[in-house]
Amino acid sequence: MVNRKTAKWIRKAHRYLGIFLGIQFLMWTISGMYFSWTDIDEIHGDQFKKVAPKQKSFNDLLGTSQLDTEQPIQTLELLEIAGKPYYWINETTLFNASTGDIKNGITRDEAKQVATRYMLSDLKISGIELIDEVGDHHEYRGRPLPAYEISYETPQNLKAYVAIENGAFQTVRHRDWRWFDFLWMTHTMDYQGRDNFNTLVLRGFSLLGLITVLSGFLLWYTSSPTIRKIIKKKRK
Repeated sequence: MVNRKTAKWIRKAHRYLGIFLGIQFLMWTISGMYFSWTDIDEIHGDQFKKVAPKQKSFNDLLGTSQLDTEQPIQTLELLEIAGKPYYWINETTLFNASTGDIKNGITRDEAKQVATRYMLSDLKISGIELIDEVGDHHEYRGRPLPAYEISYETPQNLKAYVAIENGAFQTVRHRDWRWFDFLWMTHTMDYQGRDNFNTLVLRGFSLLGLITVLSGFLLWYTSSPTIRKIIKKKRK
């Protein structure tokens, strides 16, 4: 058995580690409970969206040799924007697939029509805003810019995002997603991008958490009357 001075030091270290780590342990527990009790499809906003819209069929489209492009074509995607066909080539240039004209971004009205294809019909648009930059903590971080942020009249503060460059529907954001995002940040302890599990902060707290648990076991061992009785019997 350890002496009283050592036992007192272990008890004090365990107590202060518990106070220091307690808030983070609480956040890990709360966020873990929230993740396990929520439907990830609802967090993604699927309840606000239609079933994936079917691509419209088009006739008399131009061939790639008829397009005014000097760069070799590596990728080509057929997109529908406001009922018209467009080629998204090399992920950089948007061509009207019927006329061959280059399109330099979509308009607000076209963005609304794109969103209408994906969002439920009974949702009413309350506003649309162009965004060309976002911060590290913005809900649209890590996605193509510039984009249109389309707001809807809902209690959930629902927003849809459409990329301006190619008119692609990007994502939806709402109140529950924002709570999920905040709790995910506290869970991973990545206060920048949210998804980095290798931060020094997380590693440090994990190590201190392990030390706290082990010190608790050691404290129990050094102060348990049962353990003391067993040790006394062995000495006899």
